[in-house]
Amino acid sequence: MKNLFFVLMAIAAIVLVGCNQKNSKNESPDLVVYGKIFTAENNAIVDAFVVGGGKFLYVGSVAEAEKYVKDGVTVLDYRDKGIIIPGCYEGHAHYMMAGGLNVMGGPVFTINTTVEEFKQAIKAAYDEAKLTGKSSIFGTGWMYQSFLFSGMPTRSELDAICPDVALYMSDGEGHKGLVNTLCLQNAGILDKDGNVLVSQIRGGEICMDADNKPTGLLLEQAGTYVRSRGINFEELLPASAAQTAIDQAQQLLLSNGYVSYMDGWSNYFGTNAFYEGAKLLDQAGSLHILLGMSYEIESSCESIQAELKKAKQTKQYTGGHVNADYVKIFIDGTVESGTGLTMEPYKDKEYGYGIANWEEDEVAEITRNANADGMTMHVHTMGDGAVHRAVNAFAAAGKKKLRNTVVHTRNVPGADFARMAQNNIVAVAGILWHGMSDWAANYVNDIVPQNVVNQSYPMKSYFDAGVVMTSHCDFPATSGSPTDPFGIMEIAVTGQMHIDGSLTEPWWAEELISREQALQALTINGAYQMHVEDERGSIKEGKYADFVLADKDVLTCPVADIHNTKVVATYFEGKEVYQK
Repeated sequence: MKNLFFVLMAIAAIVLVGCNQKNSKNESPDLVVYGKIFTAENNAIVDAFVVGGGKFLYVGSVAEAEKYVKDGVTVLDYRDKGIIIPGCYEGHAHYMMAGGLNVMGGPVFTINTTVEEFKQAIKAAYDEAKLTGKSSIFGTGWMYQSFLFSGMPTRSELDAICPDVALYMSDGEGHKGLVNTLCLQNAGILDKDGNVLVSQIRGGEICMDADNKPTGLLLEQAGTYVRSRGINFEELLPASAAQTAIDQAQQLLLSNGYVSYMDGWSNYFGTNAFYEGAKLLDQAGSLHILLGMSYEIESSCESIQAELKKAKQTKQYTGGHVNADYVKIFIDGTVESGTGLTMEPYKDKEYGYGIANWEEDEVAEITRNANADGMTMHVHTMGDGAVHRAVNAFAAAGKKKLRNTVVHTRNVPGADFARMAQNNIVAVAGILWHGMSDWAANYVNDIVPQNVVNQSYPMKSYFDAGVVMTSHCDFPATSGSPTDPFGIMEIAVTGQMHIDGSLTEPWWAEELISREQALQALTINGAYQMHVEDERGSIKEGKYADFVLADKDVLTCPVADIHNTKVVATYFEGKEVYQK
């Protein structure tokens, strides 16, 4: 009997294996695709894949894929038309903020504008706000460097245009603000008689005139403090409007081939409207991207623990295509404006070493608590001093499995590349900023510390050290740089950007990467950043079928032509969600 039992078990096992093999061959395919396919799996190129149930059922040769063709199966022959790549990942940007502007009542958006045009735009927004009964106006897009040359608009000038509606105008980078008196009064900076109640904000600056009164210009965390308290965002952006803003953002992302997006500041408007809007959109089956959401903690907060508690509460929105398990902090500002934290002083002594929003022990405390709650750190670091501070904190207090992230990373101390790899720290790099315009590069080089003059925005060093590097465009703070993956890819490979028919000079040619590495940063590495590399990010059997049809073969076309590549279609979980 014992021998008979083992014989029966063996037969059953053979039958079971046969059934499993049969089932794997007989999954219900609905799409067969032929073409040149970059899988992002060890840079492999294949000729075909099969999709069914939203996933890749088979990846390999045309001959094998043809076996899945039958009635009801769509065949997409993309041979000799370009290239097919996995869906792309946007590692950090502010598309939802820009979408919010489009749906708010009375907002204004300006960019590369004169002071007079700036004032005219505010006047139009003011007239609309009065007509619709809004108590606040929020806008963005003015350029700090442009206004430096032509004269920064003052608070009194803004009051003359907008006297009785609170006004906040963020610059294009989001690190500076111009405000009127009512906004400062709402935020508790001034009383109703114009007396100064608060003159200093940690991690920022309330710029003062000769009479020690606010000029209306706010830098870094001073702007965050005033914006979140001085503007009524609950009125301007309810959850229903936020849902529309997110949908507008995803349409733009999908048109550029992105299937995943990490929002860099999801409570930017001081509410949880975006969190609620994302949940509603996903529950309706209308969210066709993976959406990462980060809760930003201000350095001016009264209690770190209280803010961490608020951040933890946003985890309730995680589920489906939404991942709200991220905490954001700003360690510094931007090197280009002299507020990035550096290890050597700026050439212009006015800037010193920049602005430090958080001490290293505080970054460690936030990291320790956030990671204990299963939340990943998503940290703004521009100067080498900020990067070093974050790496120290992550190494001392972070959990490797949480993949704590440094974002922007303009300058990295040489020894910290290896430490980032050792501690599983992800670098979300501004690849596109490697192609800054020549005049801007010269301007920056006049103020930045000598040790970071040309060594800006590394790329190759991450790959050499084994650091997972992903790409971001930081939209809308892009200063005219491309936001699509192919424009970014060309800059990563050449270090040059097309401006007015000419090419800029490369900043740091030794840091340029290959086309394959650029695609890796844009695809599978992005999936790693989002903790989904086992399910997405490459074209592999069993993974979700997220992929993009591009109209050029970006692996072989002339390198200066990569940026002209267009997305023909974007697929998310096997469904076409964008078509040109």
